[in-house]
Amino acid sequence: MKLRNKLIQIKYLLLLILCLLVSACASSVTPPARYMLPSDQSASTPRQPEGTLQLSAPRLAHYLDVDGIVMQLDDITLNAAREHQWAEGLNRQLEREMRSNLSQALPTLRVIRAEGDQPNALTLRLDVDQFQGRFDGVAVASGQWQLLDDESELLAMENFHVETTLEEDGYPALVRALGTSWERAAELIASQIRQGNYFD
Repeated sequence: MKLRNKLIQIKYLLLLILCLLVSACASSVTPPARYMLPSDQSASTPRQPEGTLQLSAPRLAHYLDVDGIVMQLDDITLNAAREHQWAEGLNRQLEREMRSNLSQALPTLRVIRAEGDQPNALTLRLDVDQFQGRFDGVAVASGQWQLLDDESELLAMENFHVETTLEEDGYPALVRALGTSWERAAELIASQIRQGNYFD
């Protein structure tokens, strides 16, 4: 009887040790690192704007519409990171940063989100084909922008392609370089909109 009790106690002890080991393994899983694009929210709205530019949410290539930050490993292979992810949907971040950057680059315009009907507003649409790190150490942002009038007639359509070299290895450097590429894309788009005199 004593031997049987002893065996039962040993069984429970082994079961308890096993449960502790399993829970220790489960709790040692590291959560993914989450990143936001660097932001500069210093732009202000002009008191008497010369016009209104409304920005539609960027349309992402399907492979970019994921949580993981995308790396291009060679000329044909793409990988979305599991342990390095966007803290917020990429299209929301791109829209917010583009609005902020365009407000700075086009200080005489009111730059807003495309919501409802804005009389006499021009609409900027963005298609993002690439927004990723590349195996040769650059961060690429490319795609196409379209400018439409208040009757949805196409006024202008151009491609953009910007590359920024990473200052060092690692995902933090990649996210900062992607932010720089997106900022430079905004400056390029703003310059082309200025040259077109669409708000005169």
